[in-house]
Amino acid sequence: MKDLLVKINAEIETFKVESESLTEKGIKAAGARARKSTLEIEKLLKEFRKVSIEESKK
Repeated sequence: MKDLLVKINAEIETFKVESESLTEKGIKAAGARARKSTLEIEKLLKEFRKVSIEESKK
């Protein structure tokens, strides 16, 4: 579970950096990287939900 949380936080940080690059600096490639990051965050959050439900059943 801790590993998963570390991955989620790292991916959120990546999204923050890339979205700032897009909005503040106008770097178009950063937009693609930010969108890719959102997909990875989505997968990680689904995994967190699954693990969290399993843990609550114990």
